[in-house]
Amino acid sequence: MADEEDRQGKHRAVPSSRFGRLSGFGRLAGGVAGGMLAEGARRVASGERPRVNDLILSPGNVGRLTERLSHLRGAAMKMGQMLSMDAGDALPPELSEILAKLRDNADFMPPRQLDRMLAEEWGADWRTNFRRFEPRPIAAASIGQVHRALTRDGRTLAIKVQYPGVAQSIDSDVDNVATLLRITGLLPRELDIAPLLAAAKEQLHEEADYRREGRMMQRYGELLAGHDAFVVPTLDEELTRDRVLAMSYEEGRPVEQLADQPQDVRDSVFAQLIELVARELFEWGLMQTDPNFANYRYREADRKIVLLDFGATREVDRQVQQSYRTLLQAGLARDHEGVKQAALDADFMSPTVVERHGEAVDRMIDIILGEMAKDAPFDFGDRGFVPALRDEGMAIAQDKANWHIPPAETLFVQRKVSGTALLGARIGAVVNIHAIVRDVLERTEKVST
Repeated sequence: MADEEDRQGKHRAVPSSRFGRLSGFGRLAGGVAGGMLAEGARRVASGERPRVNDLILSPGNVGRLTERLSHLRGAAMKMGQMLSMDAGDALPPELSEILAKLRDNADFMPPRQLDRMLAEEWGADWRTNFRRFEPRPIAAASIGQVHRALTRDGRTLAIKVQYPGVAQSIDSDVDNVATLLRITGLLPRELDIAPLLAAAKEQLHEEADYRREGRMMQRYGELLAGHDAFVVPTLDEELTRDRVLAMSYEEGRPVEQLADQPQDVRDSVFAQLIELVARELFEWGLMQTDPNFANYRYREADRKIVLLDFGATREVDRQVQQSYRTLLQAGLARDHEGVKQAALDADFMSPTVVERHGEAVDRMIDIILGEMAKDAPFDFGDRGFVPALRDEGMAIAQDKANWHIPPAETLFVQRKVSGTALLGARIGAVVNIHAIVRDVLERTEKVST
């Protein structure tokens, strides 16, 4: 979530009925089609022979997609955010622009709609619970918006209020977003994404269950009790409902703003986050799988990291844990063949890829091992090796016989790993990832056996 001063959102009622949301997608599809015709006519008149993809991803259509998904919110916007964190540097620039805006910005409910939601959850006299309830949200995202409030007994709370109709529209929204991506050609028609869509729906239903999120927040509070680096908000069980999550308000600045801080501060914060991911995967078997930058805040007063948003928290399958352990152990040992076999065993890639593009796979493994397997500080801000990886990956992706989606459980973990690496790049952290991962693997070796 983005703070009020960092965002450009505006009051806009959330379409809560099935018909209203379907109409929103219909208007989006119609607007894109109309934009294609107008752009095509303009280019033909100027003597060009435009490609279909150029027409679909014209500046006008980029704006239409961003605006409409921000308005719909819910699973429509969440799918865009998930794609943006999963794909990292591999997306077309035009799509990256859309998804980056969806990460950073959301409209928010007008006061009347907000009042109606809170009255349904807390009763018509809900204001009597507070000395002050700030009507303008301090943050707004895909599923809900957050308000600051002062209770009668003097506690400052953060109140997350779910948008109306979001939980009921998850399945249809996910299907509609997938259809839009197919229409634009950004998802190949030959790729079977049904298992991924089913997993996305399952996770989004979990994220819309605020009581569940409250329980997960409490579990993290217990797991990190006594850990000086992190702060987890405290749940207010009395005020929490199915669509309202009440917790202690924790001060903090957006973690991506640490790019202006001294190098040692950036490095220290990011080292703690890498260790947290490793502990989630190998020690706890419990991971908050949404790496959205806004889920981390930095509290300068005591140099602590505030952790937010536990809706995407899920248990990590033991087999997935072991797959990552085997892969990372091979990587730390700079065992090229071991990395390749571990990736195949974990179903990260199919045997067909190795058969048809073995040399490209070997080059990609060499690049990764050469950059990240050194027992030395790694500069996450230096993305010089990314274009080479992307070029090799794109060449493989153009061969339809290679198209393959890893198991959904693996993708959730990989999403967190990839998103964390992107955060390191954003703040320019320099960290010895080899040493951190090695220490956690050694410390948890007995747990895994």
